[in-house]
Amino acid sequence: MSADWSKGVEELLQAWQSDPLNARAAFLAYRDYLAGLENVSLEFKARPGVSYSLRARNAAQKQRELFVLVDVVDDEPESRWLSVCFYADMIQDPDELGDYVPAGLMGEDACCFNLDEDDDAMRAYIADRIAEAARSAAEGKE
Repeated sequence: MSADWSKGVEELLQAWQSDPLNARAAFLAYRDYLAGLENVSLEFKARPGVSYSLRARNAAQKQRELFVLVDVVDDEPESRWLSVCFYADMIQDPDELGDYVPAGLMGEDACCFNLDEDDDAMRAYIADRIAEAARSAAEGKE
């Protein structure tokens, strides 16, 4: 873990008091999972009032900058929610719960999942997609 990214995340978490959607707990679970993966580096970008972005990249990736982008959407700080995006060709969406976004992630097609309500099943579904993308990245699929 790089101190740079973890410091930014800790600052966000300290300021994130109101959480009616339980998005904070999901963000923590996703962060902890990603931080525990071998050969994965994390980057954090803060844009207060817009979003806080956690990006994960596997060392096996040679072309793409990430395999998942976990955004804490900050348009309403009292009710933050998550948007979790993947390159569309790195995951499957068997239940069709994601939004297909042409050129939506670094100029490439994306599949994004919004956690904008308190939904255990959606949290788990997103976690499964994160694990799938992590496997794809570790295998060098880009």
